[in-house]
Amino acid sequence: MNKKNSLSRRDFVKKAAVSAAVFSIVPRYVLGGPGYTPPSDQLTKAIIGTGGMGVNHIPYEGTRVVALCDVDRNHLQKAVQLVGGKVKTFHDYRELLQLPEVDIVHIATPPHWHGIIAADAAKAGKDIWCEKPMTHTIGEGKRIVEAVEQYGRMFRLNTWFRFKDIFYGMNTTVKPIKKLVQSGMLGWPLTVTIGKLTGFDWKFYWTGRDYLKPEPVPPELDYNFWLGPAQYKPYNPHRVHVTFRGYWDYDGGGLSDMGQHYIDPVQYFLGKDNDSPVSVEIDAPQQHPDAVGTWRRIEFTYSDGCKIILDGEGIRDVPYIAGPKGNLYRGFNSDIPDLKNKLAALPDPEPQITVFSESVKTRRKFALNERNGHHSCTIVNMAMVALRLGRSLRFDPVKQEFIGDEAANRMILPPMRAPWAI
Repeated sequence: MNKKNSLSRRDFVKKAAVSAAVFSIVPRYVLGGPGYTPPSDQLTKAIIGTGGMGVNHIPYEGTRVVALCDVDRNHLQKAVQLVGGKVKTFHDYRELLQLPEVDIVHIATPPHWHGIIAADAAKAGKDIWCEKPMTHTIGEGKRIVEAVEQYGRMFRLNTWFRFKDIFYGMNTTVKPIKKLVQSGMLGWPLTVTIGKLTGFDWKFYWTGRDYLKPEPVPPELDYNFWLGPAQYKPYNPHRVHVTFRGYWDYDGGGLSDMGQHYIDPVQYFLGKDNDSPVSVEIDAPQQHPDAVGTWRRIEFTYSDGCKIILDGEGIRDVPYIAGPKGNLYRGFNSDIPDLKNKLAALPDPEPQITVFSESVKTRRKFALNERNGHHSCTIVNMAMVALRLGRSLRFDPVKQEFIGDEAANRMILPPMRAPWAI
């Protein structure tokens, strides 16, 4: 091609486009600076559940919101205002899933809805961004894994400490902890203790009330739809919106709400993303059948002897990671000499995709996806089953079921209220 003619042709196209004012994509540097993504380059997102976390994550890299859904009319109206008004709104999430223009569905409902909506979204051809905990039961997690992979979707769980931000109480990101564990300097097996100095100092006392007086349902809320697959119980404002976390039917208190934040990075740096503990031991008061209570200690043990201990009593001076060759303490302090220089000489962990829009565009799995997310959520759900039954349990990581305990296995995927099913 003649270089002179080529340049002239480009000049002509530019001038014609300017004079006609028909740019389909306006350059980023013209409209929004270096970080601007034009609408035609953005992925579209719909939010199901517009109470707390749904509206907290309206802006997200490379996406724009085109649809909203909520069974509370007041929540929906407030979210529409925050988005700017130019969105489609829905009462029933199933209608939203039929929108061809939606790329990503953000599930920000109470956890008892996560499994059903995620499976339906995968079947509808949507990629999924789900709030933690990933699921309310172990069985729902298995179904999500199956649905996401059957329909070839991308999945992101919204806890991020395995790949960014300062980890609870440790004064560092998880990356150097991962390097330390991989190096073998601490030895093996390891015991990780998550206590009030390294995690459970926030929302630990998020519990329910033993008795809730029935009250009239407010006109803006479709309470029957809000309950969905959960068994019917009379309305009380403490049962819904934020405080729902204190009731077993919808969540599991601070353990369920925050547990995956603390435990998922441990699964990652222990190299157990495809594994589960073989037992869970509890020390806790007898739990109320409806309202979530507290606990003193929960201990998980893997087949190789590694342990994760959740300390609800605030025991001090316990290493965050204890090993036969050394210990790591709160604030990334250690009894290993010259630790930081030793770690600096080691290779970094394998790179991960940490922006979900990149995962959607490349069709490569996100750092925290349906598989490793299911395994870290299984640990939380194992503990909830043990607490509700009031006894320690043994678990088969391959079959993903409890050993010799029929009552525990019935809680892996308990019946849902008709007509809902996953």
